[in-house]
Amino acid sequence: MNLPVVPLADIDLSDPEFWTKPRDWRFGAFKTLREESPFHFFEERMVENSPIPPGPGYRALVRHDDIWHVSRNANLFKSGAGSNIGDLPVEINEFFGSMINMDDPKHFRLRSIVSKGFTPKEITALEESVRVRSASVIDRMFERFPNRECDFVREVAALMPLQIICDMMGIPESDEEMIFNWTNTILGVGDPEYVGTFEDLVRVGGEIFSYALALGEERLKNPGNDIASIMMNAVVDGERLTAQEFGSFFILLVVAGNETTRTAIGHGMRELTIHRDQRELWFNDFETHTKTAVEEIVRYATPVIHFRRTATEDTEINGQPIKEGEKVVMFYQSGNRDESVFTNPNDFDIRRSAQPAQVGFGAGGPHFCLGANLARREIAVMFDEIRRRVPTLEITSEPDYLQSSFINGIKRMNCAW
Repeated sequence: MNLPVVPLADIDLSDPEFWTKPRDWRFGAFKTLREESPFHFFEERMVENSPIPPGPGYRALVRHDDIWHVSRNANLFKSGAGSNIGDLPVEINEFFGSMINMDDPKHFRLRSIVSKGFTPKEITALEESVRVRSASVIDRMFERFPNRECDFVREVAALMPLQIICDMMGIPESDEEMIFNWTNTILGVGDPEYVGTFEDLVRVGGEIFSYALALGEERLKNPGNDIASIMMNAVVDGERLTAQEFGSFFILLVVAGNETTRTAIGHGMRELTIHRDQRELWFNDFETHTKTAVEEIVRYATPVIHFRRTATEDTEINGQPIKEGEKVVMFYQSGNRDESVFTNPNDFDIRRSAQPAQVGFGAGGPHFCLGANLARREIAVMFDEIRRRVPTLEITSEPDYLQSSFINGIKRMNCAW
C-alpha cells in the first residue's frame, strides 16, 4: 500500500474530522508524525455533548519503541488518572474502566483476584466452548440465510465473542441481545448511531452495572462452574472482590472482551478476501501459519487505537523531556505500522514473524491484556471453522466503520458464500 504524503500542518489528532478521513490518509499522517514529530503536542478539544471541559493537551506517542517504554514503566507513567484522553473523575474512570484505570497497589490487588478466572486451566476449560460456539455461529448462519448473504459483523464476527463472554459469566442466551446493544453504546461514543449524549452513556453504564451487581451477588450465594463464580469466591491475601468491583470489571469484560475480538475477526476476514494469496496460504496449511496469522490480524486491525498514561515525575522518553503530570497517549495503530520495526508494515502478511511483537494487546507491563490468549484462540478457531465449512465465504461490501478515535470498529459489512 502506498500511503499519501500528509503535511504535518494538516494533522490534528484531537479534531473529530481526522477520524473520518480515509484510512490510508490517516496512516500517512501517522507516518509523518513518526518521521517528523514523534512527540507532537496536541491541544484537547471540547467533546460534543460532554460536560467534561477540555484538558491541558497531550503528547502523541507514535513509535513502537516509545509505546513499549511507557507500557513497561508503570511507575513513571500511571493509569490511575485515566486511560482515555479526557480528564474524568477517578470514580467515573474506575466505574467504566475498572483496573485499566488503576495503579498499584489497587491495580495489583484487583488483577490478582480477577486473574483467578483467567488461569491456563480456566482458559483451557473454555476451549470446548469456543469450538462449540464457533460451530453454532456457522450453523445459525446457514439456517437463517438460505440466500447465502448476510452481515458478517453481526452474524459472525460479533456473535461468537459475545457468546463466549456470556458462557464465561453464566449469562443466559436470552440476555445476549441486551449485552450486545449495551456494548455498542459504551464504545459508540462519538458515533451518532449509538449515543447522543453523555447522559445516555451514564445511563447505559448504570444498567450494565445493576445487571452485574445482581449477577455477582447471585454467584456469591450460589456459585456455579462459570468464571463469575470463580472471581466472586476467589480469596487473595484474605480479600475478595466486592460487588462494586465485580460490577465495574464486568463492564470492562463484556465491552473489551466482545468488541476487540469482533473487530479483529471483521478486519481479518476483509483482508483475507482482498489478499487471496494470503488466504490460500493459511487455509491450505492452517496449523503451520495460525500463530503468525493471528498476530498479523491483530497487528493489522489494532482494535484499540490508543490508551493514555500520565507522567508521575519529570522524566524522558527516548531523549524527549516529559514533565510530571503531562499526558502521553500511546497510539497503538501507529506503533503497529512503524517502518523501523516492521518490514513493509502496510502489507498484510500472515507469515510475518511474531517478533518484534505487535502492540494490539498493549505493549507488556502490568496492563497487558488479561484476555489476550483467549482472544487469540477465538480468532484462530473462528477462521478454522470458516476454512473447513464455508471456504467460499468472502466480504462483498465496503465496511461501515465505527466513527471513533478509540476503537477501530466495523459496524456492518456484507458477506456471501
